[in-house]
Amino acid sequence: MSKEDDMKHISSLVENCRKCSLWKTRKKPVVGEGSIDTDILFVGEAPGYNEDLQGRPFVGKAGKILDELLESIGLKRNDVYVANLLKCRPSDNRNPLKTEIDVCTEYLEKQIEIIQPKIIVPLGNFASSYIFEKFGLKYDKISNIHGKIFQINTVFGRLKIIPLYHPAVATYNPETKNILLEDFKAIKNAIEEV
Repeated sequence: MSKEDDMKHISSLVENCRKCSLWKTRKKPVVGEGSIDTDILFVGEAPGYNEDLQGRPFVGKAGKILDELLESIGLKRNDVYVANLLKCRPSDNRNPLKTEIDVCTEYLEKQIEIIQPKIIVPLGNFASSYIFEKFGLKYDKISNIHGKIFQINTVFGRLKIIPLYHPAVATYNPETKNILLEDFKAIKNAIEEV
C-alpha cells in the first residue's frame, strides 16, 4: 500500500473507533493533516471546540498562532504534518485521561511510522511527555526543556525531538508568544541540519 492508502486506512479506523467514550460526544474526529512526505511532525494534545466542528487540527486561536510561528521560519501548514495524541475532543476541553491516551495513540504511532519524520515537535506537556516516553527519553517539565533539541536513533534513522509550549498558551499569556518565536528558531536550525 502507498503512504496515502495507509493514511486513508488510519482515517477509516479513527472514524469507526469506539475504544473510549469520546466518540459519543465528538462531532468529527481529527485525524491530522498536512504533507505525509514531510520531515516535520507536530503533535498536539487533543482537538478543541473548533477542531471538533471542522475535523481539522489547530483551526482556532491556537491554530492562528501556530501558522504565524511556522511563517516566522519560512514554513506553511502544508509543509508539515499536524496531528494530536487524541483524535476526538474531550468534553469541556478537559485534559486527556491516561486511559484515553493509552488507547488512542496507536493511531499516532502508525502516522509516525508512515511519515517517518526527521523532526517531531510535541506541543505542550501531554504531547511532550508522551513522545519522550515513546522514544525512551527522560521527561522533565516543559518549562525546563522547551526549545531544546533531543536527538535519538530510531529504526527509520536519526530523529530530533523539539518540545515546545502549546501555542494556546500565547492566547492567554501573550508574552509566551515571544518564547515560542524564539523556540521555533530551534526547528529552523534542525531543518538546516536534516
